[in-house]
Amino acid sequence: MIAPTPDPPYSAVIFTSVRRSDPNDGYGETAMAMSSLVAQQNGYLGHESD
Repeated sequence: MIAPTPDPPYSAVIFTSVRRSDPNDGYGETAMAMSSLVAQQNGYLGHESD
């Protein structure tokens, strides 16, 4: 087993984005808010970002 997971059903959400060159576009603030909200959802296992 690679990682412990709960019994099914569960799902994964994967998305990609292309950042604009404007460092004040609000992306960072929005990403932090979404990370906080998703962590509060039942069944949340974690997330990764590069």
